[in-house]
Amino acid sequence: MSDHLAEAARTAVDQCLDVKADESVVVVTDDEREPIGEALYAAATAATDDATLLKYPPSDQHGTEPPAPVAAAMAESDVFCAPTTKSLSHTRARGAACDAGSRGATLPGITEEVFVTGLDADYAAIDAACDRTLDAVGDAEEIRVTSPAGTDVTFGIGDREWLADTGMVHDPGDFSNLPAGEVFVAPETATGTYVVDGTMMPHGLLDDGEALAFEVEDGLVTAIEDDAIRADVEAAAEEVGDAAYNLAELGIGTNVGVEELVGSVLLDEKAAGTVHVAIGDNAGIGGETDAPLHLDGIIRNPTVYADGEEVALPSP
Repeated sequence: MSDHLAEAARTAVDQCLDVKADESVVVVTDDEREPIGEALYAAATAATDDATLLKYPPSDQHGTEPPAPVAAAMAESDVFCAPTTKSLSHTRARGAACDAGSRGATLPGITEEVFVTGLDADYAAIDAACDRTLDAVGDAEEIRVTSPAGTDVTFGIGDREWLADTGMVHDPGDFSNLPAGEVFVAPETATGTYVVDGTMMPHGLLDDGEALAFEVEDGLVTAIEDDAIRADVEAAAEEVGDAAYNLAELGIGTNVGVEELVGSVLLDEKAAGTVHVAIGDNAGIGGETDAPLHLDGIIRNPTVYADGEEVALPSP
């Protein structure tokens, strides 16, 4: 195990999860993410004598429920951590664990590069950046985002609550992705154009000058420029109809330790000074739409206005 991997794991266990000596920890991983799981397990065993490492074959889809014994172990633990190939963030197992009082973090699709980069940060500083951003946007009725690439989209927040993913998972039932660092909301509606010029699956990090445009009207994405993304959304729409086109999320990156995009949505959506917009499911973040996809796209160099006032975004 490299020193960098071990140090990132210690940040996760000691600073983010705040594991105490009398607590039980369950690390859930799969065959493809085993080195990260092993690093987190090693860090957990240094903090407590009650640590367990569970491994199962990678799932095919994000949101697939883990095996029943894994779900039970998560719910019975004080702390869980899940570096897995496919996301457990929106599973019933993760929700039940938090409802039972376990606190934890999921690390969907994590790579060693992203793990080390995203956790080489002062999470107290990220927490403070989240607080400042929430103060600026939390009471706004309308958020407008523009960018040099052509974004100009306005979000109606309505009664939806802004949430913070600080990475500081210290209280029973708390949950975060890691790497962390964003404030986000499931807007009630949106209209305009947003242009992704950062990272978006299935493409990863876009080349300089490359951009993907999306038209939005009354909270639904009405036009998708990219063929591959359009095909993914259309396939989901065959199952759930217009829910697949839902404008699901507006997020603002607050991880001041991320200095450049690397092609991982998990990390890049947290980069300070970026905005991300997602299509599809938002039932787990304060919205009302269930859909079998959640497609985030990162926007570089945005300007954000809260009820007409420009917001000072965090910067690396």
